[in-house]
Amino acid sequence: MLDMELIRREPDRVRQGLRDKNHAVDLVDKLLEIDARWRTNRIELEALQQERNLANDEISKLKKAKQDAGPLIAKMKDVSTRIKQMEEQDAALQAERQGLMLYVPNLPHASVPVGADAAANAVVREWGERRTFAKPALAHWDLGEKLGILDIQRSGKIAGSGFILLRHHGARLQRALINFMLDLHTREHGYTEWLPPYLALRSSMIGTGQLPKFENDMYKVGDEHFLIPTAEVPITNLHREEILAGASLPIQYVAFSACFRKEAGAAGRDTRGIIRVHQFDKVELVKFTAPETSYAELESLLANAETVLQRLEIPYRVLELCTGDMSFASSLTYDIEAWSPGTERWLEVSSCSNFEEFQARRAMIRFRDDKGKVRFVHTLNGSGLALPRTMICLLENHQQEDGSVTIPMALRPYMDGRERIELPK
Repeated sequence: MLDMELIRREPDRVRQGLRDKNHAVDLVDKLLEIDARWRTNRIELEALQQERNLANDEISKLKKAKQDAGPLIAKMKDVSTRIKQMEEQDAALQAERQGLMLYVPNLPHASVPVGADAAANAVVREWGERRTFAKPALAHWDLGEKLGILDIQRSGKIAGSGFILLRHHGARLQRALINFMLDLHTREHGYTEWLPPYLALRSSMIGTGQLPKFENDMYKVGDEHFLIPTAEVPITNLHREEILAGASLPIQYVAFSACFRKEAGAAGRDTRGIIRVHQFDKVELVKFTAPETSYAELESLLANAETVLQRLEIPYRVLELCTGDMSFASSLTYDIEAWSPGTERWLEVSSCSNFEEFQARRAMIRFRDDKGKVRFVHTLNGSGLALPRTMICLLENHQQEDGSVTIPMALRPYMDGRERIELPK
C-alpha cells in the first residue's frame, strides 16, 4: 500500500507510476476526492468535539454555581447528535478510502525501464552455453513419457487438465530438487527454513497484495481461507503487525510449499506438457530488510537463486522487467529464465522482487532503528526455484542421444548416487 501522504503530496508522480504500470489513473483522482471529503469532515468533527468539551466544562461550572445550565445542555444535545452523525461519516469515508487504496499498485523504482509489455524487458546477463544437439532435442512431455516418469494422461483422469503426476524416478527427482535447494539456501546462503500452512486467511492475502485485486485467480476454501499461490504469503505474514528489532535485519527465510493458481488469465496458453499448471511446487526466498540496504539485498537474493541453476548446469538469462510487465506490488523485479531446448524458448523459473514498504504497510510490519524510530521494513522475495519448469529444463538440457537423462553432479547425492535416468527396459 502506498502512503496516503505521498498521494496527497505528489499526485502527478503517482499518476505517472500508475500509467507506466498500465493502470487507470482516475483511481488517484477518486482517492484524492474522498480524502478531501474525509479531511473536511474531520476538521468539522474535531471542532465540534472541542466545542462539546468546553461546554461540558462550562456546564459543570454553572451547576456548581447553582446557575441554570439548561439552555447549554439542550444545545449540546444537538451538538452530540451532529457529532455522532459525523463520526459515522468519518468511519465510512475512511473505509471507502482504505478500500480504494488496496487497488493502487506500487510505484516502479526510478531505474526501471518504461515499457508497455514484455517486449521492453531488458536482458541483464546470460549464463551458460546452450547445447547443440545432433538431432532436435525432445520436449519434456516426450522425454517424460519415454522415461516413464511423467503421466499426463492419468493426471487428467484424476484432476483434469493443468495438473502433474510424476512417477518413480520423476517423483524422486522432484524431491531431490526440493531438498537440494533447501540445503543450498540454508547451509550456504544463511536462510532459516520454514514449512508453512497451505491455507491463508483473507487478511494474509491482502497483506502481500494478492487480494482484493486478484481474487479471481485464487482458489477460495470456505468463507475466509485461500489456497496459497506461493509461500511468499504465509512467510511474509509471519511478522504481520510486529515491530522487529533493527539489529535483527536483514531476516532471511526459505520455505518449500505447494502453490495453487487458477491461471484464469492464461486460457489456451502452454496447454501441452507441464509448463503452466494449477498446482506446482516451489522453494521461496523471503527477506525483511532496512530500507537503506534493500536493493543490495535484492541483488544478493537474485544471486542466491541463480546459484541453483549454475549448480544444475542449466543455461539461463536474467531480465529486468519493464514497468508494464511488473507485478502489482513490486517496485523492481528481475526474472530468471532457464533455457528449454525442447521447446526452444526461455521459461521463467524465478521472479525476484523488491516491494519496498508496499507490503509492510498493508501488513503493518515495522522495525525500530538505532535511533529508536519505528519505520516500515522493506520486503523482498523470489523463487529459489520454481518447479516444474526447473525440472523441465533439467530434463531437456541433460538429455542424451540414447534417450536417457544425465543427473547433474549437484543432485546425485540426493538420488542415491544415481548418474542418469535410463529408458525402461
